[in-house]
Parts: sequence; structure tokens; C-alpha cells
Amino acid sequence: WAGPHHLLYSALPDWAQSLGTVFSVMLIAPSWGGMLNGLLTLRGAWDKVRDDPILKFFVIAVTAYGMATFEGPMLSLKNVNAFAHFTDWIISHVHIGALGWNGFLTFGMLYWLVPVMWNTKLYSKKLANVHFWLGTLGIVVYASSMYWAGIVQSLMWKQFTPMGVLQYPNFLETVIQIIPMYMIRATGGLIYYSGMILMTYNLIKTAKQGSFQKEVEAEAPALVIDKDKMKKGMIHRWLEKRPVQFTILATIAILIGSMVEMIPSFLVKSNIPTIESVKPYTPLELEGRDIYIREGCNACHSQLIRPFRSETERYGEYSKAGEYVYDHPFLWGSKRTGPDLHRVGGKYSNLWHYMHMENPRSMSPGSIMPSYPWLIEQDLNTDLLKNKISAMRTLGVPYEEGYEEFALDDLMKQSEQISDDLLNNGIVVEPQKEIVALIAYLQRLGTDIKAENKK
Repeated sequence: WAGPHHLLYSALPDWAQSLGTVFSVMLIAPSWGGMLNGLLTLRGAWDKVRDDPILKFFVIAVTAYGMATFEGPMLSLKNVNAFAHFTDWIISHVHIGALGWNGFLTFGMLYWLVPVMWNTKLYSKKLANVHFWLGTLGIVVYASSMYWAGIVQSLMWKQFTPMGVLQYPNFLETVIQIIPMYMIRATGGLIYYSGMILMTYNLIKTAKQGSFQKEVEAEAPALVIDKDKMKKGMIHRWLEKRPVQFTILATIAILIGSMVEMIPSFLVKSNIPTIESVKPYTPLELEGRDIYIREGCNACHSQLIRPFRSETERYGEYSKAGEYVYDHPFLWGSKRTGPDLHRVGGKYSNLWHYMHMENPRSMSPGSIMPSYPWLIEQDLNTDLLKNKISAMRTLGVPYEEGYEEFALDDLMKQSEQISDDLLNNGIVVEPQKEIVALIAYLQRLGTDIKAENKK
């Protein structure tokens, strides 16, 4: 509930989305408190940053932390989220934290720790400074290219002609447009990585010129107690001295926030609407869904159509909460490198899906999707099918008791139907191949709602 920008305009109840936004905005206080505390610690000592590469890394790390933890709450505002979510903007946001905050903080700690552990001086401050500038340049190149790509994506997805139709109805048009940005992104990553290679060399040479110390003496200035300050910050000081009590209180605060979000969803049936036409996955579709997850398809394809005209015109009816009641876990996703697939069922033939997985460029010229030839070659492993059916029933999926004993028979019947259809179109594929299960799953997506609309 602290990162709800991934859940806005979703099938969640509006009250849960709004409450999550409140929690997210509240996080600005502790995160920026930590950032400002770190930067203001250097008051009167900024000249040391010029000479000390370790401080350089820490300053950028703390700054990147502040940027990432400010951007997160901003993305939880609906007007910002509507523009940025599912685009490469999210990738840039994440990597400001990953490369700038976590990466630079780690580099600074290693540059300090290794000389202490081997009781020597850093082999080369010059190399450390070069690493710092390479890393900083890499972050700027990487992040700026993804911000630019995200803006282009969002504008193209939402653009309509004067006649009121989508300007770019083919999703692939937006992908082709930002390929140069992906190349720049890769360049930024290589620059950043080259700095890590320099650091590795520098630290190895540092360790070789010293000797490892099992025990290191440490000293600290004598503690000076300011009674006036103690009175002003008594509660804070009391908590700092009692880590167990502090941990318990922090856990209670987290649990309260979690319960406020979760309990109403469990108790109020209207928060979990059901749709009569939505049925559990067949055994073959269930296996296909696991293959979909295994191959990382949900990393590039969302399964959540938001209630925007630009999305319903492109993909179909917006997603409903009741459609996901049998999805464990749900696969809403956070990024659209490829189009949303929540209504892809029945849109293309079995043959199209087969050819697309074998060679995406044959069906979508210019696609950057990788090929999956092993799905055509590998047999589907059904050893855990009974366990999967049982686990789904435990989670509330209404499979009949004892259905495990007949699930494999149903799986083979459906797979033979798909195999026969492919054979009629000139493709010979055995029913037990993984590609058949994946096709079954893709052809199921969104069809329950289509069935409801036909009534």
C-alpha cells in the first residue's frame, strides 16, 4: 500500500486506490527527511566532497534516493499516473533508485570497506573518480532516454485524429518509434557497467597491496550529553536506545495500515464482484498460464485495460474486478513493451499464435519480441497438474472435488482440438507440446466477458 501507482485505474475499488495514494504521499516526509539529513550533514564540509570519491558516491546516492521517493508519490496522483503508467517512464523511475541510490551507495561502501578490511589505502583515487563520473554519466543517459521514450509512448497511445479515431492504432508503431531510445538506454547501461569494471580492478589491486585484518580497532569521540537537547528529543532518544520496542511499534504501525486496506476487501462482498460468465481455467489453460509466467510474458504485456477511451478503442472493454477472481496471481503488469493482452482471446487464429511464437517478425514486421522455438519442441510437463488443481481449489477456485483425477483427460481433449486445428492449416504439432498449452491460455483471455456481452 506504499506504491499504489501500479494499481491506479485498475480493477481495485476506488476507495482502496485513493487510500493507497494518501499513504504514498505520506512517504515523502520520512524519505525526504532522510535525504535532507544526509545532505545537510555535509554543511561546512562540502570541500571534502571535491577530494573524496567516497563522499561523491554517497552524495549522488542520497540525492537519487530523494528523487526516486519523490517521484513515486507523484506517480500515485491520478493525473500523473494516467500519463506515465505502463510506459518507459516507470523504467526510468525504478532505475534512478536502482542505479543511483542502491548502486552508488554500494560502491561508496565498498570503496571505504575494502581498504579498512585489508589495512591499506585505496589503490587509486583517480580510478575511483573516473568510476564516479562514468556511473553518473551512465545514469543520466539511461534515465533521460527512458523518460523521453515514456513521453513519446504515452502521447502516441492517446493521440486521436480529427475524425475521432486512433492516430496510431497499431501498437507496433509506438515500439518502432522508440527503438533509438532503447539503443541509447543500452549505451548508458554499458557506460555504467564499465565503471563497475574499473571499481573491481581498483578493489582487487587494493586488497593485493594490503593484508586481510580479522579484527580492526575502532575509536569514537567521547559522548557529550546535552541535557537541553535530551529534553527536546526525549521520545526519539528513548526509541533509539530500545531497538526491540522500536521494532514492535513500527510493526504495529505497518499492520494498522495493512488492515485498513485489506479487512474491508475481505468483509464486504461488494468489493469482490462476481461475473456469472467468468469460469475457472481449464487444466490446459492453467498449464499455459504457468508457461506464460515462466517465459516472462507478463514483464512486457499487461493484462489490465484502464477506463480510458484511448485504451478501450485499442483493446476493447475495460477490465473488471470480477474477471480476476480465479487468477492466482493476477498478471496486471507494470509495463507495456508489447500491447495489452487482456482481450486477445479470439482476436487471432491458433495458426497466428503458433507462427508468432515461432518468429514474431513473420506476423508483426519490426517487432522486438524474441522467438520461442523451444515451446514447439518441449513436451508439456503435467506431473504437478493434480497439485495445481488442488491448490487452486484451496484458494477458492470452484473445481469439483475429485476433479484432479479427470483433469488430465480434459487437458488432452482440448490440446487435441488445437492440434487438429493447426493440422488443418498445414502445421503439424503434437498435442502434448508446450506451445499448444500457451495458445489455449492466450485464446481464453477476455472471452468470458465477450460471452457475457453476447447474452
